[in-house]
Amino acid sequence: MILVTGATGTIGTELLRQLVAAGIPAFGMTRRELPGFVRGDFDDPDSLRKAIDGAGTLFMLSAPGPRVPEHDRAMVAAAVDAGVSKLVKLSAIGSTDDELPGNWHADGERAVRESGLAWTILRPAGFASNVLRWLPAMRAGQPVPNQTGDGEHAFVDPRDVAAVAAAALVSGDHDGQTYTLTGPELLSVPDQVAVMSDVLGQALRVVDVPLEAYAEQLRAAGLDEAFVSVALRGAELVRDGGARTVTDDVERVLGRPAGTFRGWVETNRAAFA
Repeated sequence: MILVTGATGTIGTELLRQLVAAGIPAFGMTRRELPGFVRGDFDDPDSLRKAIDGAGTLFMLSAPGPRVPEHDRAMVAAAVDAGVSKLVKLSAIGSTDDELPGNWHADGERAVRESGLAWTILRPAGFASNVLRWLPAMRAGQPVPNQTGDGEHAFVDPRDVAAVAAAALVSGDHDGQTYTLTGPELLSVPDQVAVMSDVLGQALRVVDVPLEAYAEQLRAAGLDEAFVSVALRGAELVRDGGARTVTDDVERVLGRPAGTFRGWVETNRAAFA
């Protein structure tokens, strides 16, 4: 039995779908009371112990933020107490580089590796699905905001991340491995918008957003200063060419090439209607 935390998010939802479709017993954990899910709160050890009861394998996912380290440590402790045999942690690309923004996963990765359990760590690049945040601008006929200039990134299809997670959860072949999951190509925001224009049949435009203006937009949206700082450093990193990593880890695990950004847009065309 597999317990999936972060079960209502982008990766958790897709992972549960793939596991169930493959006939693999799995259930999801959320912090809220939701039908069909078990409740588990990272700040409530008793709830974590109850949520994990009966699971042999654990997929660890916590929403990005400065509390990720303590959430990960709490989940690892509950897993060890419950006799779980394997941990698969969703981390992030560059998570152990102190120079990279949002280095919230290093402590959690360390806790996983030192747990005494079998483990696999996944470090995905930015998700192809992140372009959905542009929908309000697109529907209003406004240009897509670009905070990263011509900086490039190898955006990964969330379905590939979930598929690699599923493989790691059900097979010992990936124990002790750390995979950096990227798409097969480097794309800038203008590149992404060009692909979307072609696939969707829309003449989409791009407008550069200075980082100072981006910061004010984030603050106006009510984001905590810690998130604002990380978002700014991340945008600057991509803009300066520091996020140009491409790997073949998806293909190594799944035996097929990683999905392209164009393929993701074509599959999810209806989301842009």
